[in-house]
Amino acid sequence: MDFKVTETKLPEVLILEPRVFGDDRGFFFESFNASKFSASIGLNVDFVQDNHSQSCKGVLRGLHYQIERAQGKLVRVVEGVIFDVAVDIRRGSPDFGKWIGVELSAENKKQLWVPPNFAHGFLVVSTNAQVLYKTTDYYHPQYERSICWDDEFLGIQWPELLGGPSLSRKDEEGTSFSSADLPSYTT
Repeated sequence: MDFKVTETKLPEVLILEPRVFGDDRGFFFESFNASKFSASIGLNVDFVQDNHSQSCKGVLRGLHYQIERAQGKLVRVVEGVIFDVAVDIRRGSPDFGKWIGVELSAENKKQLWVPPNFAHGFLVVSTNAQVLYKTTDYYHPQYERSICWDDEFLGIQWPELLGGPSLSRKDEEGTSFSSADLPSYTT
């Protein structure tokens, strides 16, 4: 296997660490291989869209999810450092309302698998960050929802920033977790 898989406290959310080949000239690694991904995590997913986000320090994007046509996301950072968060938002799930936060960086080359029907968000903690993520469904804006990043029930422990995070209008208007339109847990 060319990458290490680490389970998190949310069993479906996984940290993937590629095997990196490096020397004084630089490095090489496979950031994605469909057959190895399927064999390693036991999921046969089809990624249909790649997204690339660039943000400066203090930008917080999220917590986003789709109420229909839910996207699974494989997230990695190619420049800088982010604090990446996944939240189990599936009503009836044994982990409903629980979250996991992981530092992803260009240096550590870790990737986070965020399954469909989990909310996702990240905070840029370096001067700049470029984030790449593959998705299992196309973006359908009519199904996207946003939960308040600082929802008291969730209690996410974001890294501290002087002056607070920089948010988009959509994220400023995020819904509380208790009143959010959420998917149901299916086994």
